[in-house]
Order: sequence, then structure tokens, then C-alpha cells
Amino acid sequence: MEGDFICFKRKLYAKMLQWKNERDGATALLIQGARRIGKSTLVEEFARNEYDSYLLIDFSVAPTEIHDLFKDISDLNYLFFRLQLHYNVQLIERKSVIVFDEIQKEPLARQAIKHLVKDHRFDYIETGSLISVHKSSTEILIPSEETKLDMFPLDYEEFRWALGDTATVSLLRQAFDARMPLGDATHRKMMQNFRLYMLIGGMPQAVAEYVKTNNMAAIDIVKRDILSLYEEDLMKIDDAGRASALFEDIPGQLSRNFSCYAISSAISNERISRINSIIRALEDTMTVNIAYHTNDPNAGLALTKNSEKFKLYVGDTGLFITLAFKDKDFIENDIYQRLLNDKLKTNLGYVYENMVAQMLRATGKKLFYHTMPFDDGKKYYEVDFLYADGHKVCPIEVKSSGYRTHKSLDVFCGKYSDRISKRYIVYTKDLHNEGNVTYVPVYMTMFL
Repeated sequence: MEGDFICFKRKLYAKMLQWKNERDGATALLIQGARRIGKSTLVEEFARNEYDSYLLIDFSVAPTEIHDLFKDISDLNYLFFRLQLHYNVQLIERKSVIVFDEIQKEPLARQAIKHLVKDHRFDYIETGSLISVHKSSTEILIPSEETKLDMFPLDYEEFRWALGDTATVSLLRQAFDARMPLGDATHRKMMQNFRLYMLIGGMPQAVAEYVKTNNMAAIDIVKRDILSLYEEDLMKIDDAGRASALFEDIPGQLSRNFSCYAISSAISNERISRINSIIRALEDTMTVNIAYHTNDPNAGLALTKNSEKFKLYVGDTGLFITLAFKDKDFIENDIYQRLLNDKLKTNLGYVYENMVAQMLRATGKKLFYHTMPFDDGKKYYEVDFLYADGHKVCPIEVKSSGYRTHKSLDVFCGKYSDRISKRYIVYTKDLHNEGNVTYVPVYMTMFL
């Protein structure tokens, strides 16, 4: 289990309910996500609400006798009998669910899914972090009878729900659809609310701490604990520390505005060709979001992605901010108060870029970007993000101020004019249309 978190309302719940109603036990449900993302809490809440009874096996703490049951599943009657007896739960045919929590700790249980689903007496839900699931599955037969759902940190709407605000984001959606500016006073309030989300992030423990204490120092401690847990996990990927080094250098890389992640800057004398497997493993942890360079941007962005040219973002921007300033104790700097009040003098473009990456990823979009060299070949124009829209693409340029120049966007749209659908500037000012460019306040990124 991931801890006794407050069970916040999550959009994934509706997708889980759709799986239950539409598949009717024909597949197991696998919830994948980073550590401390709230998988276990959500799944148990779902099992409690949607079934007459549920049996939860947390394989990270289950006794040996429970693990041993999955070595031989030839007699399912015996398996179910033993499980019910051990967990003191009565299972009801087609009205109960068995939850395999931390499924990576018992690969044989995952392998058994094929036979359990075919038996069809009960529903099955699995949880695990993607990297651990992959590593633990190398020697088993992967079941095809799985429906997979990815779980991310609380998005901005879920964050507002957690604070008791169920109206703001739906109203913002109406304004965005109508391309209606909010006005200066309302926009300033929306930006202050959104900067609170940037600071706290969407990790359930951090949000719960804010709801409970409203204490930024306490929230910072929670986030540092999560980062320490991630660092321990990354050392398991590569005990030489290369995965950890790549993760920890993300804020520095983005702040220096590199056109792609510079491996040698994070790890001396290292090249991407030698650590491709580590990059893939890092992506599988879901602690990071990766934007790949697309060499020939078109509707099939993934077809021309350059797997050796990419940018890394921290999966949660609240963790990103703590990681960026982790060399200082909370009491030694006032980063939180300054950022909340928009008084931080340093250029925050890289923080907003990380936030936009997180918000786009939360909507299910894969991340891509594109660069074009200046005439001198030494510098680059860069479109921060691209996504497909039908047979065309939508470019996004991110700015941390209200500055409206957009040379990179103009160059890109001029070069690929026949491929462009909508074009956006995501920035910190009010919603605005100018020509064929829509200027979108960062808190409306989720609507793109």
C-alpha cells in the first residue's frame, strides 16, 4: 500500500467504472503510475464502492504462504478458499473484486491473470509502477487479458476539487471555448490560484498536507521525502548513479535552455548511445515526462521522432520546484512566497515549461517538440510542444511573461504552413486572440 492518503476525487475513477461495466470481467485492470501517485488508495476506494466485497492482497507485505499459492493455480477453488480464509473476506461470484496491489512483487500472480479471467468468477485489478512491472515480467508469460490505465499526479481540476472548488475549471472551460477574456482582476486571481498548484504539485500526500495544515514548510518536507524515495528507486535501475544524475539535473538543463537534454552535462564523458536502456527505464518509472524531437513534424509525430534527441521534465512540477532548490532548507529561502506572489526575480520560463509538459501529458498527449537552425547554424528556433490535430499539427510556444513576440512559432508556421492547424502561445497573461494565434493563459493548457 502507498500510505493512508485522503482519497481525492480522481478522473481515472470514471475510466475504471467504464472498464467494469463494459468489459464485465473479460480483462483485468492494470493501473500503472509512479510511486506515491495514489494508485492503491484509489483502487481500494473503487473496490469498496463498486463491489459487494473485495479482497486486497498487498504483495509488498503478504506472507510467504500467500505468495506460494500462485506457484500452482491448477485448483482455483482451493486458491479462492485459502485467500478468503486468510483475509477473512467472503467473495461473491460476479459481485466481488480481487486486488493485486504491488503486483510486481509477485510476477506469478500476474501470469495467473489469464486463467483467473477465463474462470470469470471475480473481477481483478492490479497496481504497480511501470518499471517494476516490466522488470518483474521478464520471465513470465505476460497476460493479454489486461486493460492498462496510466495514473498521473492530480491535474489542475482535481487539485481544485481537493480544495473544495468544483466550479472554477468548468467555468474556465466555457471561457476558453468562447475565446472570452476574463479581465485583469479575474485573471490575476486565477494566476495566483494556479501558482499555488505549481508550488504544491499534484502528489496526493503533498496536497493532503496542504489541506490539513496549510503549511508550506510541512509540504516541502513531504515532497523531499518523495524525492528521496524516487532516488532510491533510481539507484535500483543503475547502481552507478547515472539514472539519479539524469533526474537530478533536469531543472538545471531546462534553466539553461538547451535544445535537447545534454547527457554529458549531467554525466561526464557519457553518450546517449551507451545509456539508451537507462533512459527507457527512467521513462518507465513515470517520474519523468519525455518530449522527443520530431525531425519532420506532421500528423504522425511519432513516426519521425528522434529517440536520441529529447528533453526531460519532472512528472510533477511541485516536485520539480523542490528538486530545483533542494540544496537549501525551506527556512533559508522564501521561494514559495515569492513564486506565489509572482515576485521571484529569476526567469521562471523553465518552471512553466515543466508545468505545461505535465498538463499536456495528463490529457493523454505524447510530448514532441521541434527545432530549426538559425541561418548561422549556431542557434536554434524551437517550438516547445507539438500535438496532432486530425491530419495537421498544433504548435505551442511557452512563455513565462506576457511578452507577445513569437519568432520561433512564426518561423515554424512559415516553414510548415501546409501542416498547421491551430497555433498557440501559452503565457501568463489573459486569454487573447491576435490574427491566427491564440494566447492561452497557462492555467487553460488542459483545454488544448
